[in-house]
Amino acid sequence: MSSINRPIRVLVAKVGLDGHDRGAKVIATALRDAGMEVIYTGLRQTPEMVVNAALQEDVDVIGISILSGAHNTVFPKVIDLMKSKQMEGVLLIGGGIIPDDDMKKLNEQGVARLFPPGTDTSEITSYIQSWVEARV
Repeated sequence: MSSINRPIRVLVAKVGLDGHDRGAKVIATALRDAGMEVIYTGLRQTPEMVVNAALQEDVDVIGISILSGAHNTVFPKVIDLMKSKQMEGVLLIGGGIIPDDDMKKLNEQGVARLFPPGTDTSEITSYIQSWVEARV
């Protein structure tokens, strides 16, 4: 539980044709175990579906898992949609197979943090909790 007087709400999404969701489910379970409310959108979501679900669910965090190589298309589209819907107060993070150079570019564009495969789930949980605490 955070000091926002309710559990942190996180939307975990798989965007595009990427059908590998084991990692996303592991992260979702770890976040739930840490006391967060997790909404898992399932496979084959569009950026529009993700942002609309995040709005409807009033989430604090959007986490996108991507293994398909489409990260340079997906994240900028999500960022643009978030901006158009005035979602500046929502943390955008992600994870998956993303080259270091691409991670740096995506961070510069507005993705707060990208977690590579093998990242300890406690690191992700701590990052989210620290970010939310800093906003309260």
